[in-house]
Amino acid sequence: MLSVRIDKWLWAARFFKTRALATRACGLGRIQCNAQPAKPAREVRIGDMLRVANEGGEFQIEVLLLSETRGPAAVAHTLYRETEASRELRLKAAAERKAMMQFEQLPAGRPSKRNRRRIIQFRGGG
Repeated sequence: MLSVRIDKWLWAARFFKTRALATRACGLGRIQCNAQPAKPAREVRIGDMLRVANEGGEFQIEVLLLSETRGPAAVAHTLYRETEASRELRLKAAAERKAMMQFEQLPAGRPSKRNRRRIIQFRGGG
């Protein structure tokens, strides 16, 4: 196997829970392969550098192995190597989020009906 579709590889490497989510991330431009936006059908090869932005943070990784099947997390972790700079930035961002939570005040109780409607309207709901 010389190459694999990038959406299949991202799913197999456990960056996304489903292949549909990996495909959607590619369509939204959250995946870059060798500093170029990647479409879902783009072929990924060993040695490619990927930038993956998902809810877990932004990863800069090098592809070490190819796989089309999703396996255990321990096996999935052997498919790639994260760069040191990427790992440091993610840990720093996580520490900042954790520190900000200490200063955040939680609401005293449930929102009133009026406030709940304002929250829904603010979030874009109808």
